Amino acid sequence: GKVMVEFVSANPTGPMHVGHGRGAAYGDTLANLFAATGYAVHREYYINDAGRQVDVLTVSVWLRYLEDSGLSFAFPKRCYPADYIKHTAAKLRAAHGAAFEQLHAVVFDGLGAEPQVPEGADDKTKDTIKLAQEKFADGLIERARTLLGAHYATITSAALADQLATIRATLESFNVCFDQWYSEKALVESGFAKTAIERLQAKGYVYVQDGATWLKTTDFGDEKDRVLFKADGAATYFANDLAYHVDKLDRGYPLLVDVWGADHHGYIARVRAAIEMLTGRKDALHVALMQFVTLSSGKMGKRSGNFVTLQDLIDEVGPDSTRFFYLSRSHDQHLEFDIDLARSQSNDNPVFYVQYAHARICSVFKQLAEKGGAHDQLLGLASLARLDTEEEKTLLTALARYPELLRVAAANRTPHTLAFYLQELAAALHGYYNQHKFLVDDAALQAARLTLIRATQTVLRGALGLLGVTPKDAM
Repeated sequence: GKVMVEFVSANPTGPMHVGHGRGAAYGDTLANLFAATGYAVHREYYINDAGRQVDVLTVSVWLRYLEDSGLSFAFPKRCYPADYIKHTAAKLRAAHGAAFEQLHAVVFDGLGAEPQVPEGADDKTKDTIKLAQEKFADGLIERARTLLGAHYATITSAALADQLATIRATLESFNVCFDQWYSEKALVESGFAKTAIERLQAKGYVYVQDGATWLKTTDFGDEKDRVLFKADGAATYFANDLAYHVDKLDRGYPLLVDVWGADHHGYIARVRAAIEMLTGRKDALHVALMQFVTLSSGKMGKRSGNFVTLQDLIDEVGPDSTRFFYLSRSHDQHLEFDIDLARSQSNDNPVFYVQYAHARICSVFKQLAEKGGAHDQLLGLASLARLDTEEEKTLLTALARYPELLRVAAANRTPHTLAFYLQELAAALHGYYNQHKFLVDDAALQAARLTLIRATQTVLRGALGLLGVTPKDAM
């Protein structure tokens, strides 16, 4: 059948962090497993390029641009302060000169002072002040729209382009590619959200209360009904996300797999409810929630400001170790990423251990070629009965598990089981390599053993490829 796997979908308001990397490794490997077991797979990234977070990004860039022009002010707490914002602002000044400059009084007049959290404040006070700071940021957004006019869209486009370029580059360095990058902004502008909700309304699941438009998700197991359009007519995030999933179904994908962060757990019931309303199916949507990632044991040689980006981690330990370590534990368990272990060149490092197994097999065939020999596969296949040692039986048994393991890993959406399997297979190969010689005088025995390790090499290379990890020919 057909399946769409939508994963990563990080907001284009900054670089990807290490948490996003876990979803990227999981989603891409799961898509590979689906493809390997017969599915027609579509990989998609949903770009959240509509909504308030994009306005905050725009204002953050503009404020950094104004600072560069000599304006002095305290940078707002609820805007994005990091260096990547300054980079976009500098590019805008180089391209547009003073076109976006404004006087301090014009920018901040009438907005008042931004509230600050007093030292020792309790949680309730912090939450209240946070809301006031958000309101201050909203005031700046409206002020920017008024002062900049058409230039506002210019800054937004530049900011989004920079962030998406960074995200794409990071994903490419991580061996992750998408069939489609789907724009939320394009979805909104097409009017499809309204059309999708009209379809739900025709089925009797939409009602109006207190001026807002609601969806009866409680009829399908949600804890409360959800707002689609606010009283002022503005669409909620849920309305757009609902429409996006309706569009996925309309494009002919009967199975939708979404990879979300663990903090989106409460969002599952409402999206499933909407899909069931339209299709009558409870099984159309599967959501995999990525638990949190922490870094341990080892200092980073490079950091992007005050946080660790996914690109920082890839640069530090390499894409192979990064992907393998992300997949070394089930996605529904917390992952502690051991940086020192991931960059070590030792058998304690699981990705090194597996890649070394592949390299060892390559070395055997290299020695064979250097001696002027060749692998007689027909003789090897005819002589498999000669493989009767415990190490050979262990390796044969491990190889026999591979096809079924792929099917089960795809069906259960558990790519980490493939990483576990590779470590077991590598252990079997290393045990065999340490106990027996492959280039022996007995032609039939040599051919049989070479056939066995060639099969092992094929499985190692194929399984590593599914994980997005490079098999090494020499180490």
